[in-house]
Amino acid sequence: MKISTPSHAGIQEFEIESAQGLFSPGKADEGTLAMLSEVELEEGQKLLDLGCGSGIVAIWAAKQLGDDFVSMSDIDPVAIEVATKNAKRNGLGNIKAFCSDGFANVTITELDWILSNPPYHADFSVAKNFIEKGFNRLKIGGKIVMVTKRETWYKKKLIAIFGGVKIVRAGEYFVFTAQKRSERYSKH
Repeated sequence: MKISTPSHAGIQEFEIESAQGLFSPGKADEGTLAMLSEVELEEGQKLLDLGCGSGIVAIWAAKQLGDDFVSMSDIDPVAIEVATKNAKRNGLGNIKAFCSDGFANVTITELDWILSNPPYHADFSVAKNFIEKGFNRLKIGGKIVMVTKRETWYKKKLIAIFGGVKIVRAGEYFVFTAQKRSERYSKH
């Protein structure tokens, strides 16, 4: 399928295939597109697509930053296989891929960006791990951007860890952007 994604340089288009059981198999998820519209990448930055699914976010980022600056991870080996094939299909064979439960097998650090459309679980354990461990993988000034349909828990958690958060409402979604400003969690 052909995907159109927003970027501050205009609309990007690329080809992507999905697989049964992966998130948003028939099209780009509206929440993901809302998240991408809030991100402005700069040359030389390093980015991780956390929970990459079919690789839409990683491919979008690599089209702007170059595939040597982008990594993607997912707990599902099928997602990693599909995302890697999609990257290669779009001429981006150097995106690093990690089959990982959260950050367990992810070896990169000093990230400028972590982008994630996390799974919605009632106990928030996945999102909690993404936020807390993500803080430690970002360099000072780096940002985590998440999109969800829930506001309160994410707002409180991001403020508790990062000290603040910007929230943009996009239809039924909330896009959260938090920036790492110190080496330690916030005291909030």
